[in-house]
Amino acid sequence: MKKEVLVETSARHVHVSKADLETLFGAGYELTKKKDLSQPGQYACEERVQVIGAKGSFPAVSILGPTRPDTQVELSASDARSIGAVAPCRESGDIADSGACKLVGPKGEVELNEGVIVAKRHIHATPEDAEKYGVSDKQIVSVKVESDGRSLVFGDVVVRVSPSYALAMHIDTDESNAAFAKPGMMGEIIAD
Repeated sequence: MKKEVLVETSARHVHVSKADLETLFGAGYELTKKKDLSQPGQYACEERVQVIGAKGSFPAVSILGPTRPDTQVELSASDARSIGAVAPCRESGDIADSGACKLVGPKGEVELNEGVIVAKRHIHATPEDAEKYGVSDKQIVSVKVESDGRSLVFGDVVVRVSPSYALAMHIDTDESNAAFAKPGMMGEIIAD
């Protein structure tokens, strides 16, 4: 049996805490859903913020909802370099001692002392998906992708298992470009 997984590209984005959302957009502000994402309960928002690093900025970076306990900025390595931000490769949520930046919204600014990361490539899987494919939470696997002249194997892919997930692999824009990825691209999980 082929262990196939949809490969999705995750562009630069920001997750915000409720407190930071209110600093950026005003007291009592609520996020406005633009469209649902592939992971249940996650959505792209109408709201955007400026992300400022030591050497430059991105003027309008999307916020993804819902709010989270901590604000986190996810960039590709190329993005981070271009604005002069330090961004270690981490799993989402692992922001201790990560990079710093400033966020600017229409009502205020937030100085992040940490929270900027390059997201570690990962697979979201339900417990049923994990059992079917013979993988477990936090397991590191490789995923082979076939593309027109740019086929490759992604190593160091962390499997994340939760009943609230939908089966999909997430890579950033640098990785997507390296594989010449197209919408609907499938990858094959291969054991390490």
